[in-house]
Amino acid sequence: MDSPTLALTKQLIAKQSVTPMDEGCQVLMIEHLQKIGFDVESLRFGDVDNFWAIKGDAGPILCFAGHTDVVPSGPASSWSQPPFEPTVVGGQLYGRGAADMKGSLAAMLVAVERFVDEHPDHSGRIAFLITSDEEGVATNGTVKVVQWLQDQNITPDYCLVGEPSSTAKCGDVIKNGRRGSLGCTMTVKGLQGHVAYPHLGRNPIHLAAPALAELASESWDQGNEFFPATSFQISNINGGTGATNVIPGELEVMFNFRFSTEVTDGHLRQRTEAILDGHGLDYELTWNLSGQPFLTPEGELVEAAVASIKQVTGMDTELSTAGGTSDGRFIAPMGTQVVELGPINATIHQIDENTNVAELDVLTDIYQALLQRLFA
Repeated sequence: MDSPTLALTKQLIAKQSVTPMDEGCQVLMIEHLQKIGFDVESLRFGDVDNFWAIKGDAGPILCFAGHTDVVPSGPASSWSQPPFEPTVVGGQLYGRGAADMKGSLAAMLVAVERFVDEHPDHSGRIAFLITSDEEGVATNGTVKVVQWLQDQNITPDYCLVGEPSSTAKCGDVIKNGRRGSLGCTMTVKGLQGHVAYPHLGRNPIHLAAPALAELASESWDQGNEFFPATSFQISNINGGTGATNVIPGELEVMFNFRFSTEVTDGHLRQRTEAILDGHGLDYELTWNLSGQPFLTPEGELVEAAVASIKQVTGMDTELSTAGGTSDGRFIAPMGTQVVELGPINATIHQIDENTNVAELDVLTDIYQALLQRLFA
């Protein structure tokens, strides 16, 4: 017989909530929460479903945060099991969202149900912040709910994001911060001409190449005890007309910084422009700041998470800030302590995404132990 967490995970996976669609996942979650006394506010912004749920009248707020949307499955024929028909094979649950992050959502719900049943008069307040806009453009999801919370003068003290943080075993790694992400599209202007007469044109590819090499070799910072050094990566280069005998008149380059707390996005912009100016380029830059770096180096939440993992698994967990961005970047600026704790991330976004069935219950136990430490 399926455990409550496995059964609920299966129900969620069966709903084809490809971003930004929710497809009834949140209705299912809300039903569970209302049965145990949560007050729920459904918040729809644009085409995105979100909700905020809270139980308790006073004391610090622990918010469980997550998303019901998933990335597209890719060709269903490439999967060994249908991506939206949850299937257990060899102790692994297959399905899109099994690890990212419907398993976490189910574990959160079951952990809270058990905790409330055992401690009906618990101290503090328990909350859920759930969106269907994390895997996509992330403009009408958590960022809008945070704005709504601030308008209501509500600030969570602690936030546990259910992103798949683990590497080899559930709980071996938790994320207590994330790097910032600063993207840019650069247009370098030249002068189109015939390749046989290069003196009559200006090749923007040739002009930009030394500047790009300098940007790629630049040391932006040395990182610190929590963050690796800031990285610069070129992700796309486009130029030319498609003909072999035409000097292009324009070059488009896309690049991204993943940056630590040692620098600001303003510093990165200024230093980039200084390098480009030093090469005498005629350029335009369009910047996109996806998120600032955030860090919860210590405090009650980190201590409770580390101790809960030790209690349930016997492991000493690793604190990490590696990986991409998460919705924690919208929550941390409120002054909230944020950690990310979820299943193994080895198959997220892949064909045949899966998670270990036994570890779904381990994750549930960890979440419940954390509630015990903070509010029992």
